[in-house]
Order: sequence, then structure tokens, then C-alpha cells
Amino acid sequence: MVFLLRGKKCSKKGQKIEFLEANKLELTIPIHFRCPISLDLMKDPVTLSTGITYDRENIEKWIDSGNLKCPVTHQMLLDLHTTQNHTLRKMIQDWCVEHKSHGIERIPTPKYPISAYQVSQICSKIDDATLHRDEQKVKELVRKIKVLARESERNKICIAENGGGKAFSVAFKAFATLSIEKYADLLKRILSGLAWMFPFGEEGLSKIGSRTSLQCMVWFLRGEDLSAKHNSVVVLKQLLSLKKSYATKLMEIEGVAETLFTIVQAPISPAATKASMVVIYNLLEGNEKVVESFVEMGLTQIVIELLVDGDKSMSEKALGVLDQICNSTKGKEIASKNALTMPVLVKKLLRVTELATEFAVSIMWKLCSKNQEGNFVVEALQVGAFPKLLVLLQVGCVQSTKENVTALLKLMHLYKDKVECLDSSSGLKYLKRSN
Repeated sequence: MVFLLRGKKCSKKGQKIEFLEANKLELTIPIHFRCPISLDLMKDPVTLSTGITYDRENIEKWIDSGNLKCPVTHQMLLDLHTTQNHTLRKMIQDWCVEHKSHGIERIPTPKYPISAYQVSQICSKIDDATLHRDEQKVKELVRKIKVLARESERNKICIAENGGGKAFSVAFKAFATLSIEKYADLLKRILSGLAWMFPFGEEGLSKIGSRTSLQCMVWFLRGEDLSAKHNSVVVLKQLLSLKKSYATKLMEIEGVAETLFTIVQAPISPAATKASMVVIYNLLEGNEKVVESFVEMGLTQIVIELLVDGDKSMSEKALGVLDQICNSTKGKEIASKNALTMPVLVKKLLRVTELATEFAVSIMWKLCSKNQEGNFVVEALQVGAFPKLLVLLQVGCVQSTKENVTALLKLMHLYKDKVECLDSSSGLKYLKRSN
């Protein structure tokens, strides 16, 4: 590896800077200062059990990718632990200082990753401070955890895997029980950490999923602090995604449906909207009464609008919610009257995710099968649903979706004469083969 440095001078005003070839200087990085993987100057040299030293970032990426052999010796790595090579790092730093005049910047001393033991110690202190209701101490320790998490993704993972979520959950419930208003600032700080610590064990889930904790998050959702609202809905999304049984407990809190609807209606951020859609989906699933309440608020129209311009992630979530809405007679009625519904459903087929396609097919079947006049079926044919459904059968899908697709195609065949541009001959032959 060579650094190419050139002397330079400015000519008269207005003219370009010229590089002087005569002052060209080549500076070679010593071979033992280079990482064997990237061949770049090592910033944080660490040594494997095989005795070979690598830059920490490069060797960790190598191991995280599933490679369990030393890149140089090809020996199996029975021990994945790395040891900081302080001596080599100091030599590299001294070399950088020595060549400072050549434009080489000194490599800063790296911040070493936090250990599982250190995380456990901090969590124990949080538990102790929570037990003694020491608000300031808990604040200090929460801040410390968050500072460490910001240093690297590795630290975040270590904190989440070694009790961070449990300690934060216990503290959140404890101080929310005492007084949400009095400890609002502390609770907000804890909540911002909980948003990235999932999953965190049964005890942690039971604490954050308690009625007290859920009420506290709903309280933040109703407030004006956008950050607290965002973190609350993200935590609720992760909680319900892990354990749907908490949906029933959440719905017992007065006004929660209206609160979630408001967040979707007046978005805070795309991430918050997506999280809200996941929470709403879990609340709607299997609960017709809840579906009716959201439909009456106007959720159907909002979801269809989200589908029009939403990205893949948003579209999948919106389709899931619309599928639940269409389990309701009122929901189906509103969806079928919206001119955008069928075009957007057909557009999303095979273009988002497999799950999104399954939701879209399910919605189409719920709407078409109950449409006695056949208007919705004709509309589906007009916007190109028939060939897309055929393709879906050919590429394959889950059994329930396959059954819905086959039923839709047969239903569409009954109305083929009302759509001049439809060539159904190939489709009919395919249907016969699939029976």
C-alpha cells in the first residue's frame, strides 16, 4: 500500500493549482500495519486465537458472515474471541505521528466494545436504583447505557442480549406505577432505549406488557412530545408482534383505538405510521367489534390512500389492515365504493411481497364474492386482474391463496362477456388443468 503525496504551489490569481511532478513522494505502509483482509492500515488491531492480527471491523464482518476459519491460516476458529493488540496499535499511531508532515493523520485510540459483564453490572445497578426509587441514579445509568449504545452496533447488541431490556422494563413499570406525570422525563428516556432492545425475555415482556406500562405508553401517545409518541408506538408494535395476547389488554384501555387512529390520520413519521399499522392489525385480528369501531372512525379511506403511494413496507402493512377491515360488512361496503380500491389492489399483486400479494388476493375475494351485481368483478377484469391472477397460479402461492385465486378466476369467467378486451381462452384451459 502506497500513499502518493505531491508538492503543490499556486500560480497567479485566477489560475488553477498545479501539481509538481518533481516533488512526488512515495510513502509505503509497513506490511505488518496492514489488515490481511482489506490491506488497509489497521485502526483497531485485534488478534485471533490463531495468532494472526486483523482490523477489528474487518474480522468481525468476516465472522458475522458465517466464516469460521482464519482468513490467513485457514484454521478452524474454535474460539471466536479477539484480543486487542495494544502494542501494534501504539506502533501504528507512532508511525502516523512520525509521518504527519506527509499528510498522515494519527489514528485515534478506539473505544473498546462493552462486555457482557459490564452490561450486567450496569443493569444490576439500575435494578437497585429502581428498588430504592432513586430517579436521578436511574437517569444517570440509563444515559450511560444509551451513550454506550451510540458508540457501536456491537454495543447495542451486547446490551440487548445481556439484560438491558429487562432492567429498563422493570424500571419503566415501577416509575409509571408511582406517577406517570411526575416521572414523565425519566419514563421517556427509558422508552427511547426500549425501542431498540427487543426481545428481552419473559420477565421483561410481562413488565412492559402490564396494564400500568401500557397505560403509560398510551398516555405518551396522546401527548405532544413527538419523540415519546414515536417510541411508544414502536414499543407497542414490537410487543404485539412477539405476543399477540397483549392486544386484548391494550384494547381494555379507554380511548386507545381513537389514539392510534389519530397517529395514522396525522402522521408523525413514516416509521411511526408503519408501527401504528402493525399495532392496529393486531387489534383488529379476530375482533369484529374493534374492526367496526375503526371503520366508523374512517380508517378504510386512510388505508386505501396509504396504499396509493406507500413503499413496499407500508403497502404490506396497509393491505394487512384492509384485509382485516374487509371482514366487516361495513368495511367491505366502504372499500367497494372507493374508486381506488380495485386498481390499487391489482397494482400491488406480485409487486410488493408474497405476504402483500396474499392480503391483496384475500381482499379481492372478500369484495368480489359478496358483490351480487358483479360490478366489482367487472372492474377487476377491466384493470387487468385476470392475467395477473393466472401468473400467480403459475409461479405458486400458499394453498389458501391458491384457492382464492382459482375461485376469483372462475367468478371472473362468468362476467368475461362484459369486458371486450379480455382474452380468457388461455385462462380457461389453465383452470381446467389446475382442477
